Amino acid sequence: MKIMLARHGETPWNAEGRYQGQEDIALSPVGEAQARGLGERLGEVAISRAVASPLSRARRTAELALGDRAAILTTDPGLMEIAHGTWEGLLASEIRVRDPGRLLAWRDAPDTVSMPGGESLQQVIDRAWPALARACDGLGSDDTLLLVAHDAVNRVLLCRVLGIPLSRLWSFRQAPTTLNLLEGADIDHLEVVRLNDCSHHTALFGEAVHRAL
Repeated sequence: MKIMLARHGETPWNAEGRYQGQEDIALSPVGEAQARGLGERLGEVAISRAVASPLSRARRTAELALGDRAAILTTDPGLMEIAHGTWEGLLASEIRVRDPGRLLAWRDAPDTVSMPGGESLQQVIDRAWPALARACDGLGSDDTLLLVAHDAVNRVLLCRVLGIPLSRLWSFRQAPTTLNLLEGADIDHLEVVRLNDCSHHTALFGEAVHRAL
C-alpha cells in the first residue's frame, strides 16, 4: 500500500508565528492556493481512501486536494494537532516571557515536554498511530491513502516509521501542504519514499520555516 501523508496549508496564525494546537483556525488565501496546487499535482493519482484531521485547516486542505473526489473524505480525531494548552494563540516571543524554561525544552528536548494544559508528544503518537492503522485497515497492495494532518502529528508518525526517537522531532521539516510518501505491506513495515516534498508550490530549499508549530 502507498500512503501520501500531507500537512495542511498555511493559516494566518502560521504566518504570524502563533501556536495553533487544537484551535480551529481556517486556511488563509495562501493556504487555499497551496492546497489547490496539491490537488493539481494529485490529479492523475488514483486515491483509494482519504482521511483528515477534523480541524478545518486539514479538512479543507484535503477537500481542495481531492477536488471532485472529496466525497470519499472522512475524518479521524486521532489526527488532530498536539494540544498546546495555554500556549495556543500566543507568539513564541510571548511564550518566551511567560514560560521560558518549557519553551527552551520544547526546542532542545521536545520529548520531555508536557504542554501546559495540553499534551506530550507521547500522547500524540499514542492516538495518531492507531488513527493511521484505522485509515489503512483493509487497504490492498495497490491501494493509495491520502492522509492530511498537522506538523506535530506528521513528525511523530514519521519518527516512528524512521525508527528515530521523538527527541529528533526537529531533525526534518514539514512545510505547508508538504507530501511525505510512504510504502509498505502494512504500517509496521513502511519505508519513506519522499520526505517533505512541497515542489507543487515552492522551489527547492525555498519553503518557509514557520516560527511556531
